[in-house]
Amino acid sequence: LPIVVKAFEMEIIPANRIVAQIGETLILTCNTTGCASPSFSWRTQMDNPLGGTVYNHRTYSTLTMNPVSVVNSHDYLCTVFCGEQEKKEKSIKVELYSFPSDPIIEIRPSSLVYGERVTVICKIPDVYPSDHLEVILKKDEHVLHEENFYEDDSTNTETKTVTYSFKYTAEDIGKEITCVAKLPIANMDFEPKERVTSQKLNANFGPQNTIITVSPDNPPMEGDSLNLTCVTESNPSPQIIWRKHLADESIQHLIENNVLSIPNARFNDSGLYICEVINLVTNRTEKATVDIVIQDGPKNTMISVIPATAVKEGETVMMKCTSSGNPAPVISWKKKKATGEYEKIFKDATLTIQSVKSQDLGLYECEAYNQFGKEEKVVNLLVQVPPQNITVLVYPSENVKEGENVTITCSTYSNPPSQMVLKKVQQEKEIILPSVNGTFILYNVTKNDTGRYLLDVFNEVGNNIKVIEIAVVGRLEKPDQMIPLIIAFSCVAAIAVPVVAILIYVSRKAKINGSYSLVKALRLKV
Repeated sequence: LPIVVKAFEMEIIPANRIVAQIGETLILTCNTTGCASPSFSWRTQMDNPLGGTVYNHRTYSTLTMNPVSVVNSHDYLCTVFCGEQEKKEKSIKVELYSFPSDPIIEIRPSSLVYGERVTVICKIPDVYPSDHLEVILKKDEHVLHEENFYEDDSTNTETKTVTYSFKYTAEDIGKEITCVAKLPIANMDFEPKERVTSQKLNANFGPQNTIITVSPDNPPMEGDSLNLTCVTESNPSPQIIWRKHLADESIQHLIENNVLSIPNARFNDSGLYICEVINLVTNRTEKATVDIVIQDGPKNTMISVIPATAVKEGETVMMKCTSSGNPAPVISWKKKKATGEYEKIFKDATLTIQSVKSQDLGLYECEAYNQFGKEEKVVNLLVQVPPQNITVLVYPSENVKEGENVTITCSTYSNPPSQMVLKKVQQEKEIILPSVNGTFILYNVTKNDTGRYLLDVFNEVGNNIKVIEIAVVGRLEKPDQMIPLIIAFSCVAAIAVPVVAILIYVSRKAKINGSYSLVKALRLKV
C-alpha cells in the first residue's frame, strides 16, 4: 500500500477570538500536524510584551496567562516553522472584561431615624470596561436613581460607586433597596451581564421582648434531652450569650448561640439559666432567665452520726440523713424491732436522742421518698454501758466450815460484755485468781481460805468492784495436808441479758476413796 503523507497544517485554539475575564486563567494553544519537529513563535501584533508564559511541546505550544490582566488585551500571533522552507501563522484576538461580583449596598446611618435623610451607596467592584456600566437604584419597584459611566476612560479595573439620598419615613420600614448593575457589551459573549443586590430598609432596634423557650415543655426528668432557645426582637441580629448561676453564686459562661442544648440531663444541670442579648449597633442589652429543675428520685442518701455510732449511756446522739432528688425527698426514720420489722419513729432529717439509754441501741433506717422513688440507708447505734446492777451471791454463805464447798454467783448488765477478775487480799500481797476454762471452783475449803476477796467487773467504759468476806471455821473431817487452791472463773456478759459468772465449787485433793486429781491453782503476786 502507498504511504500517505499528511500535509503540514496548524490551528490555534480557541480560534479567531476569545472573551476572557480579568483575574482568571487563559491558555492559548498552537497545534500542528504533518511536521515532525515544528518550531513555534508567539508575539502580539503591536510587539507588546506577551504577558504570559510559553511552553513548547513536540507538536504544539501553549501561551498561559495566569492571571489575565488588561495587558493581555491584544491580537496574538502564533508562527510555526517546519524545516527551513515551510512557515504558517494564525492570530487570535483576546478581548477582556471584568464583572466578578454582585454590587455591595451600604445604608447610612446604620441607625435609621424617622424624618432624617438616608444615604444609599451602591458599589460595583472591579469593573472593566467601565464605559459600558449602567446602574439603577430602586426602592421596591420604584426607581430612585439611574446612572451610567459612558464617559469613563478608565484603562483598568475599578470599583464604581453610585450614591443617592432620600428622607426616611415610617412607610419605608421593610422596603427593599435594590442595586442593579449592567455591563451590556453587545459584541462580547459572557455571562452574567447583569448583577443585582437587595437590602431591606430596617431601622436598628432592640433587643426587646426577649424570652426563653424550653423544649420539651413538660417538666424534665433526669436523662431527658433539653433545648433552651433564646427568642428576641433585634435589628441587626444580636450577639447571644448563655450563662448559668452556680450554687456558689458564681456565673458559668456556657456558649454563644441562640440555642443551648442539654443532652442526657442530670440533676446537677438544674439551676437558673441566663440568656443575654447584645445589639452592638444600638448598644443595648437585654436578659431573660429560666429556672430549670431536673426531676428525679432520691439519690446519694447518707447518714451522719454525731459524735459516733458508738456512744456512752447518758450522752446525746444526733443522726442526720441527707438525700438529693427533685422534688426534695421526704425523710423519715424507722427502728428495727425485736420481731425484725421496722417501726416508724420520727419524720424529719435529723433524729436526736437525748440522754441515750441502753434500750436505744439497735438498727435505725433512714428512708428518703418522693413521687419518683425511694432510697434507704441503715445505721447500727451502739450504746456503751459500764457494769451495773451487779449482784453477788455466796452459797451456802460467807461463813462456812472446813471441808465445805463454796459457790459464788455474779450477775451484771453491761455493753460491751464485761470481764471479771477475782483477787484475794493478803497482808502484804494480792493474789489474783485466774479462771480456768471460764470457771472458779473452790472445793473443801480450809481456814487458809479465810479472808477478803475482791471481784472486779469491768469493760471499756467503766468498772465496779464488789468485796466478799469469806470465813472458814471448824472442821468436818481430819486435818489434811495443804493442797493448792484451784479457782476457775466464768463471766459472760451480753447486751440486754445479765451476765452470769458462776464461781463453782473449788476443792482440795483429799485422800479419800474415790477422790480425783485437780489442776494446781495459779497464784500471781501483785
